[in-house]
Amino acid sequence: MPSHHPVSSPGRVSRRAPLLAVLAATAVTGALVLAGPPGGPMASAASASAPKAVGAPGAAASRAGQWQPLPVPVAKGDLTAVAALSDTRAWAVGYRLKSATQLEAVALRWDGTSWSQESTLPANSFPQALAVRSATDIWTVGSASAHWNGSAWTPYKLDRDPAGNVVPDAVATASDGTAWTVGRAMARSVKDGVPAVQKWDGKSWHRQSLPDVGKGELSAVTVVAPDDVWAAGAAYAADDKSPQTTLLLHWDGSSWKRVTAPGPQGADAWLGGITALAPDDIWAVGGSTAAGAERPLALHWNGTSWTEAETPNVPDGRLRAVGKAGDGTLWAVGGKGAAPVALRRDARTGRWERAASPGLVVRGFSTVPGSAGLWVAGIAEQGDLVPAVTRWKG
Repeated sequence: MPSHHPVSSPGRVSRRAPLLAVLAATAVTGALVLAGPPGGPMASAASASAPKAVGAPGAAASRAGQWQPLPVPVAKGDLTAVAALSDTRAWAVGYRLKSATQLEAVALRWDGTSWSQESTLPANSFPQALAVRSATDIWTVGSASAHWNGSAWTPYKLDRDPAGNVVPDAVATASDGTAWTVGRAMARSVKDGVPAVQKWDGKSWHRQSLPDVGKGELSAVTVVAPDDVWAAGAAYAADDKSPQTTLLLHWDGSSWKRVTAPGPQGADAWLGGITALAPDDIWAVGGSTAAGAERPLALHWNGTSWTEAETPNVPDGRLRAVGKAGDGTLWAVGGKGAAPVALRRDARTGRWERAASPGLVVRGFSTVPGSAGLWVAGIAEQGDLVPAVTRWKG
Protein backbone atom coordinates (compact mmCIF):
# COMPACT_ATOMS: atom_id res chain seq x y z
CA MET A 1 0.00 0.00 0.00
CA PRO A 2 6.79 5.06 -6.75
CA SER A 3 7.01 6.04 -3.04
CA HIS A 4 3.99 8.23 -2.53
CA HIS A 5 4.62 9.71 0.86
CA PRO A 6 5.27 13.40 1.18
CA VAL A 7 8.72 14.89 1.48
CA SER A 8 7.94 15.96 5.03
CA SER A 9 7.59 12.30 6.12
CA PRO A 10 10.77 10.66 4.82
CA GLY A 11 10.47 7.73 7.20
CA ARG A 12 6.95 6.65 6.33
CA VAL A 13 6.63 3.27 4.65
CA SER A 14 5.14 3.31 1.18
CA ARG A 15 2.52 0.73 0.24
CA ARG A 16 4.51 0.30 -2.96
CA ALA A 17 7.98 0.11 -1.44
CA PRO A 18 8.73 -3.62 -2.09
CA LEU A 19 7.70 -3.29 -5.74
CA LEU A 20 9.90 -0.21 -6.00
CA ALA A 21 12.81 -2.30 -4.85
CA VAL A 22 12.23 -4.63 -7.78
CA LEU A 23 11.89 -1.79 -10.25
CA ALA A 24 14.94 -0.03 -8.83
CA ALA A 25 16.96 -3.19 -9.33
CA THR A 26 15.65 -3.31 -12.87
CA ALA A 27 16.79 0.19 -13.57
CA VAL A 28 20.27 -0.57 -12.26
CA THR A 29 20.64 -3.71 -14.35
CA GLY A 30 19.05 -2.11 -17.37
CA ALA A 31 16.24 -4.68 -17.42
CA LEU A 32 13.10 -5.00 -16.28
CA VAL A 33 -10.03 -2.68 2.06
CA LEU A 34 -13.04 -5.69 3.79
CA ALA A 35 -14.76 -8.72 3.01
CA GLY A 36 -18.38 -8.74 1.97
CA PRO A 37 -21.10 -11.36 2.08
CA PRO A 38 -20.30 -14.97 1.18
CA GLY A 39 -20.12 -16.06 -2.44
CA GLY A 40 -18.64 -18.77 -4.62
CA PRO A 41 -14.94 -19.48 -5.17
CA MET A 42 -12.90 -17.53 -7.66
CA ALA A 43 -11.64 -19.61 -10.57
CA SER A 44 -9.57 -19.24 -13.72
CA ALA A 45 -9.17 -21.75 -16.50
CA ALA A 46 -5.73 -20.36 -17.18
CA SER A 47 -4.57 -21.24 -13.69
CA ALA A 48 -6.76 -24.18 -12.76
CA SER A 49 -3.68 -26.37 -12.49
CA ALA A 50 -1.69 -23.87 -10.43
CA PRO A 51 0.04 -25.75 -7.59
CA LYS A 52 -0.95 -25.28 -4.00
CA ALA A 53 1.58 -24.09 -1.45
CA VAL A 54 3.46 -26.92 0.16
CA GLY A 55 4.09 -26.85 3.88
CA ALA A 56 4.64 -29.08 6.86
CA PRO A 57 1.71 -31.29 7.91
CA GLY A 58 -0.77 -29.33 9.97
CA ALA A 59 0.72 -26.01 8.88
CA ALA A 60 -2.72 -24.58 8.19
CA ALA A 61 -3.96 -25.17 11.73
CA SER A 62 -3.00 -22.16 13.80
CA ARG A 63 -3.14 -22.13 17.57
CA ALA A 64 -5.48 -19.69 19.25
CA GLY A 65 -3.95 -16.41 20.31
CA GLN A 66 -0.89 -16.65 18.07
CA TRP A 67 0.24 -15.51 14.65
CA GLN A 68 1.12 -18.44 12.43
CA PRO A 69 2.97 -18.10 9.11
CA LEU A 70 1.43 -20.12 6.28
CA PRO A 71 3.12 -21.14 3.02
CA VAL A 72 2.14 -19.44 -0.24
CA PRO A 73 2.74 -20.59 -3.83
CA VAL A 74 4.96 -17.63 -4.74
CA ALA A 75 8.67 -18.07 -4.07
CA LYS A 76 9.78 -14.53 -4.83
CA GLY A 77 7.77 -11.36 -5.20
CA ASP A 78 5.32 -9.42 -3.05
CA LEU A 79 1.84 -9.86 -1.57
CA THR A 80 0.17 -6.46 -1.39
CA ALA A 81 -3.37 -7.04 -0.16
CA VAL A 82 -5.62 -9.66 1.47
CA ALA A 83 -9.38 -9.91 2.11
CA ALA A 84 -11.62 -12.62 3.58
CA LEU A 85 -15.23 -13.73 3.28
CA SER A 86 -15.02 -16.43 5.96
CA ASP A 87 -12.61 -18.78 7.72
CA THR A 88 -12.51 -20.92 4.61
CA ARG A 89 -12.46 -18.27 1.89
CA ALA A 90 -9.92 -15.49 1.53
CA TRP A 91 -8.04 -13.86 -1.32
CA ALA A 92 -4.67 -12.18 -1.71
CA VAL A 93 -3.09 -10.34 -4.62
CA GLY A 94 0.47 -9.45 -5.44
CA TYR A 95 3.31 -10.25 -7.78
CA ARG A 96 5.56 -13.12 -8.71
CA LEU A 97 9.06 -12.17 -9.83
CA LYS A 98 9.46 -14.57 -12.74
CA SER A 99 12.88 -13.35 -13.78
CA ALA A 100 15.11 -10.30 -13.61
CA THR A 101 13.00 -8.84 -16.42
CA GLN A 102 9.45 -10.00 -15.73
CA LEU A 103 6.78 -9.56 -13.04
CA GLU A 104 3.49 -11.48 -13.05
CA ALA A 105 0.47 -10.21 -11.11
CA VAL A 106 -1.32 -13.05 -9.33
CA ALA A 107 -4.42 -13.73 -7.24
CA LEU A 108 -4.27 -16.39 -4.52
CA ARG A 109 -7.16 -18.06 -2.69
CA TRP A 110 -7.41 -19.67 0.75
CA ASP A 111 -9.77 -22.67 0.89
CA GLY A 112 -9.61 -23.27 4.62
CA THR A 113 -6.59 -25.54 4.35
CA SER A 114 -4.01 -23.90 2.12
CA TRP A 115 -3.24 -21.03 -0.23
CA SER A 116 -3.17 -21.74 -3.97
CA GLN A 117 -2.88 -19.60 -7.05
CA GLU A 118 -6.35 -18.90 -8.40
CA SER A 119 -5.51 -16.75 -11.42
CA THR A 120 -3.20 -14.25 -13.01
CA LEU A 121 -4.25 -10.63 -13.36
CA PRO A 122 -4.20 -8.57 -16.56
CA ALA A 123 -0.76 -7.42 -17.67
CA ASN A 124 0.48 -4.20 -16.08
CA SER A 125 -2.25 -4.20 -13.44
CA PHE A 126 0.24 -4.12 -10.53
CA PRO A 127 -2.39 -4.62 -7.77
CA GLN A 128 -1.94 -2.64 -4.56
CA ALA A 129 -5.37 -2.91 -2.91
CA LEU A 130 -8.23 -5.40 -2.84
CA ALA A 131 -11.97 -5.20 -2.14
CA VAL A 132 -14.04 -8.41 -1.94
CA ARG A 133 -17.79 -7.86 -1.82
CA SER A 134 -18.51 -11.43 -2.91
CA ALA A 135 -16.63 -14.15 -4.74
CA THR A 136 -18.07 -12.80 -8.00
CA ASP A 137 -17.49 -9.12 -7.23
CA ILE A 138 -13.82 -8.40 -6.51
CA TRP A 139 -11.88 -5.23 -7.31
CA THR A 140 -8.16 -4.65 -7.32
CA VAL A 141 -6.44 -1.36 -8.06
CA GLY A 142 -2.83 -0.32 -8.60
CA SER A 143 -1.36 1.11 -11.75
CA ALA A 144 -4.77 0.23 -13.21
CA SER A 145 -8.01 -1.34 -12.02
CA ALA A 146 -9.37 -4.82 -12.65
CA HIS A 147 -12.61 -6.59 -11.73
CA TRP A 148 -13.24 -10.31 -11.12
CA ASN A 149 -16.75 -11.55 -11.96
CA GLY A 150 -16.22 -15.12 -10.81
CA SER A 151 -14.65 -16.40 -14.01
CA ALA A 152 -12.31 -13.75 -15.42
CA TRP A 153 -10.51 -10.50 -14.69
CA THR A 154 -11.48 -7.46 -16.78
CA PRO A 155 -9.28 -4.36 -16.78
CA TYR A 156 -10.93 -0.93 -16.66
CA LYS A 157 -9.27 2.39 -17.28
CA LEU A 158 -9.54 5.03 -14.62
CA ASP A 159 -10.98 8.40 -15.57
CA ARG A 160 -8.57 11.10 -16.70
CA ASP A 161 -7.59 13.68 -14.10
CA PRO A 162 -6.41 17.19 -15.06
CA ALA A 163 -3.92 17.07 -12.17
CA GLY A 164 -1.99 14.25 -13.82
CA ASN A 165 -1.53 10.51 -13.64
CA VAL A 166 -3.94 8.84 -11.19
CA VAL A 167 -2.28 6.47 -8.72
CA PRO A 168 -4.93 4.64 -6.66
CA ASP A 169 -3.96 3.31 -3.24
CA ALA A 170 -7.19 1.86 -1.83
CA VAL A 171 -10.55 0.53 -2.99
CA ALA A 172 -13.88 -0.27 -1.31
CA THR A 173 -17.32 -1.34 -2.48
CA ALA A 174 -20.83 -0.30 -1.44
CA SER A 175 -23.94 -2.42 -0.92
CA ASP A 176 -25.41 -1.18 -4.21
CA GLY A 177 -22.42 -2.51 -6.18
CA THR A 178 -20.69 0.83 -6.71
CA ALA A 179 -17.01 1.05 -5.88
CA TRP A 180 -14.70 3.82 -4.74
CA THR A 181 -10.97 4.15 -5.23
CA VAL A 182 -8.77 6.80 -3.67
CA GLY A 183 -5.18 7.88 -4.07
CA ARG A 184 -3.49 10.82 -5.72
CA ALA A 185 -3.05 12.44 -9.10
CA MET A 186 0.37 13.83 -9.96
CA ALA A 187 1.85 15.55 -12.97
CA ARG A 188 5.57 15.08 -12.42
CA SER A 189 6.48 13.82 -8.94
CA VAL A 190 5.11 12.91 -5.54
CA LYS A 191 5.55 16.50 -4.39
CA ASP A 192 3.02 17.60 -7.04
CA GLY A 193 0.39 15.06 -5.96
CA VAL A 194 -3.14 16.06 -5.03
CA PRO A 195 -5.84 13.83 -3.48
CA ALA A 196 -7.93 11.90 -6.02
CA VAL A 197 -11.18 9.95 -5.75
CA GLN A 198 -12.99 7.99 -8.44
CA LYS A 199 -16.35 6.20 -8.38
CA TRP A 200 -17.44 3.12 -10.35
CA ASP A 201 -21.06 3.45 -11.49
CA GLY A 202 -21.42 -0.05 -12.90
CA LYS A 203 -20.02 0.83 -16.32
CA SER A 204 -16.99 3.08 -15.86
CA TRP A 205 -14.89 5.07 -13.40
CA HIS A 206 -15.67 8.76 -12.90
CA ARG A 207 -13.41 11.37 -11.32
CA GLN A 208 -14.93 13.07 -8.29
CA SER A 209 -14.74 16.78 -7.54
CA LEU A 210 -12.96 17.36 -4.23
CA PRO A 211 -12.48 20.39 -2.02
CA ASP A 212 -9.16 22.16 -2.57
CA VAL A 213 -6.87 20.89 0.17
CA GLY A 214 -3.61 21.66 -1.60
CA LYS A 215 -1.04 18.96 -2.20
CA GLY A 216 -1.69 15.63 -0.57
CA GLU A 217 -2.86 12.05 -0.93
CA LEU A 218 -5.55 9.63 0.17
CA SER A 219 -4.44 6.23 1.44
CA ALA A 220 -7.64 4.58 2.66
CA VAL A 221 -11.40 4.50 2.06
CA THR A 222 -14.36 2.93 3.89
CA VAL A 223 -18.02 2.74 2.88
CA VAL A 224 -20.76 3.02 5.51
CA ALA A 225 -23.52 3.31 2.88
CA PRO A 226 -23.75 4.52 -0.73
CA ASP A 227 -24.30 8.04 0.63
CA ASP A 228 -21.81 7.81 3.50
CA VAL A 229 -18.17 7.29 2.48
CA TRP A 230 -14.96 8.33 4.25
CA ALA A 231 -11.45 8.73 2.81
CA ALA A 232 -8.29 9.27 4.85
CA GLY A 233 -4.76 10.37 4.08
CA ALA A 234 -2.48 13.37 4.46
CA ALA A 235 -2.31 17.01 3.42
CA TYR A 236 1.30 17.81 2.54
CA ALA A 237 3.19 20.59 4.27
CA ALA A 238 2.69 23.92 2.50
CA ASP A 239 6.29 24.95 3.25
CA ASP A 240 9.34 23.87 5.22
CA LYS A 241 8.02 25.46 8.39
CA SER A 242 4.58 23.86 8.32
CA PRO A 243 3.79 20.29 9.36
CA GLN A 244 2.07 17.70 7.24
CA THR A 245 -1.42 17.06 8.64
CA THR A 246 -4.03 14.32 8.72
CA LEU A 247 -6.69 14.53 6.01
CA LEU A 248 -10.28 13.26 6.20
CA LEU A 249 -12.85 13.68 3.44
CA HIS A 250 -16.53 12.67 3.59
CA TRP A 251 -19.08 11.88 0.87
CA ASP A 252 -22.70 12.61 1.85
CA GLY A 253 -24.31 11.36 -1.34
CA SER A 254 -23.98 14.63 -3.22
CA SER A 255 -20.49 16.06 -2.60
CA TRP A 256 -17.15 15.52 -0.90
CA LYS A 257 -16.28 17.78 2.02
CA ARG A 258 -13.22 18.10 4.20
CA VAL A 259 -13.84 17.28 7.86
CA THR A 260 -11.65 18.67 10.62
CA ALA A 261 -9.15 15.99 11.60
CA PRO A 262 -7.16 16.17 14.83
CA GLY A 263 -3.49 15.33 15.18
CA PRO A 264 -0.46 16.08 17.32
CA GLN A 265 0.29 19.81 17.42
CA GLY A 266 3.42 20.81 15.53
CA ALA A 267 4.15 17.27 14.36
CA ASP A 268 3.92 15.73 10.92
CA ALA A 269 0.95 13.36 10.85
CA TRP A 270 -0.84 11.14 8.34
CA LEU A 271 -3.54 8.49 8.12
CA GLY A 272 -3.03 5.14 6.42
CA GLY A 273 -6.12 3.09 7.29
CA ILE A 274 -9.80 3.58 8.09
CA THR A 275 -12.76 1.35 8.96
CA ALA A 276 -16.43 2.05 9.65
CA LEU A 277 -18.08 -0.07 12.32
CA ALA A 278 -21.24 2.06 12.25
CA PRO A 279 -22.17 5.55 11.03
CA ASP A 280 -21.17 6.90 14.45
CA ASP A 281 -18.27 4.53 15.14
CA ILE A 282 -15.36 4.96 12.73
CA TRP A 283 -11.64 4.52 13.32
CA ALA A 284 -8.74 5.94 11.32
CA VAL A 285 -5.10 5.09 12.03
CA GLY A 286 -1.72 6.30 10.88
CA GLY A 287 1.30 7.88 12.48
CA SER A 288 3.00 11.06 13.54
CA THR A 289 6.59 12.19 13.80
CA ALA A 290 8.29 14.94 15.72
CA ALA A 291 12.03 15.51 16.21
CA GLY A 292 12.71 12.39 14.15
CA ALA A 293 10.66 10.08 16.39
CA GLU A 294 7.59 8.28 15.05
CA ARG A 295 4.64 6.80 16.93
CA PRO A 296 1.16 5.38 16.26
CA LEU A 297 -1.86 7.63 15.71
CA ALA A 298 -5.51 6.61 16.13
CA LEU A 299 -8.57 8.81 15.58
CA HIS A 300 -12.23 8.07 16.34
CA TRP A 301 -15.49 9.45 14.91
CA ASN A 302 -18.54 9.39 17.22
CA GLY A 303 -21.01 10.72 14.67
CA THR A 304 -20.31 14.34 15.54
CA SER A 305 -16.56 14.88 15.67
CA TRP A 306 -13.18 13.21 15.39
CA THR A 307 -10.98 12.88 18.48
CA GLU A 308 -7.50 11.50 19.00
CA ALA A 309 -7.24 8.32 21.07
CA GLU A 310 -4.30 7.53 23.30
CA THR A 311 -1.91 4.96 21.82
CA PRO A 312 1.21 3.29 23.25
CA ASN A 313 4.48 5.00 22.42
CA VAL A 314 5.84 2.35 20.06
CA PRO A 315 9.02 3.31 18.16
CA ASP A 316 8.40 3.24 14.40
CA GLY A 317 4.83 2.25 15.26
CA ARG A 318 3.10 3.84 12.28
CA LEU A 319 -0.20 2.14 11.51
CA ARG A 320 -1.52 1.34 8.05
CA ALA A 321 -4.71 -0.68 8.60
CA VAL A 322 -7.45 -1.11 11.18
CA GLY A 323 -10.40 -3.47 11.56
CA LYS A 324 -12.72 -5.14 14.07
CA ALA A 325 -12.52 -8.90 14.49
CA GLY A 326 -15.58 -11.09 14.91
CA ASP A 327 -15.02 -11.33 18.67
CA GLY A 328 -15.31 -7.54 18.96
CA THR A 329 -11.58 -6.83 19.29
CA LEU A 330 -10.35 -3.79 17.38
CA TRP A 331 -6.94 -4.31 15.74
CA ALA A 332 -4.47 -2.03 13.98
CA VAL A 333 -1.30 -3.13 12.23
CA GLY A 334 1.68 -1.49 10.55
CA GLY A 335 5.30 -0.81 11.39
CA LYS A 336 8.41 0.39 9.67
CA GLY A 337 10.03 -2.04 7.27
CA ALA A 338 11.15 -5.18 9.08
CA ALA A 339 9.82 -3.86 12.41
CA PRO A 340 6.10 -4.76 12.21
CA VAL A 341 3.67 -3.61 14.88
CA ALA A 342 0.22 -4.77 15.98
CA LEU A 343 -2.05 -2.99 18.46
CA ARG A 344 -5.40 -4.05 19.84
CA ARG A 345 -7.94 -2.09 21.80
CA ASP A 346 -9.03 -3.42 25.16
CA ALA A 347 -12.83 -3.15 25.05
CA ARG A 348 -13.00 -3.11 28.86
CA THR A 349 -10.60 -0.20 29.40
CA GLY A 350 -10.96 1.46 25.99
CA ARG A 351 -7.17 1.64 25.69
CA TRP A 352 -4.97 0.65 22.79
CA GLU A 353 -2.30 -1.89 23.80
CA ARG A 354 0.61 -3.45 22.00
CA ALA A 355 0.00 -7.00 20.76
CA ALA A 356 2.25 -9.73 19.38
CA SER A 357 3.95 -8.75 16.13
CA PRO A 358 2.66 -10.45 12.97
CA GLY A 359 6.29 -11.13 12.06
CA LEU A 360 6.36 -9.81 8.50
CA VAL A 361 6.57 -6.52 6.61
CA VAL A 362 2.89 -5.51 6.63
CA ARG A 363 1.37 -4.77 3.24
CA GLY A 364 -2.21 -6.02 3.59
CA PHE A 365 -4.59 -6.75 6.47
CA SER A 366 -8.07 -8.24 6.81
CA THR A 367 -10.47 -9.29 9.51
CA VAL A 368 -12.57 -12.42 8.96
CA PRO A 369 -16.38 -12.05 9.10
CA GLY A 370 -17.92 -14.14 11.85
CA SER A 371 -14.54 -15.05 13.30
CA ALA A 372 -11.89 -13.74 15.67
CA GLY A 373 -9.34 -14.49 12.98
CA LEU A 374 -7.12 -12.04 11.10
CA TRP A 375 -4.93 -12.15 8.01
CA VAL A 376 -1.76 -10.13 7.35
CA ALA A 377 0.09 -10.33 4.04
CA GLY A 378 3.36 -8.84 2.85
CA ILE A 379 6.96 -9.92 2.60
CA ALA A 380 9.17 -11.77 5.05
CA GLU A 381 11.32 -9.82 7.47
CA GLN A 382 14.34 -11.75 6.24
CA GLY A 383 15.36 -12.59 2.69
CA ASP A 384 15.04 -10.86 -0.65
CA LEU A 385 11.39 -10.22 -1.58
CA VAL A 386 9.98 -13.40 -0.06
CA PRO A 387 6.14 -13.22 -0.05
CA ALA A 388 4.59 -14.03 3.29
CA VAL A 389 1.18 -14.40 4.90
CA THR A 390 0.29 -15.03 8.53
CA ARG A 391 -2.97 -15.78 10.32
CA TRP A 392 -4.20 -14.94 13.80
CA LYS A 393 -6.76 -17.35 15.16
CA GLY A 394 -8.17 -15.84 18.34
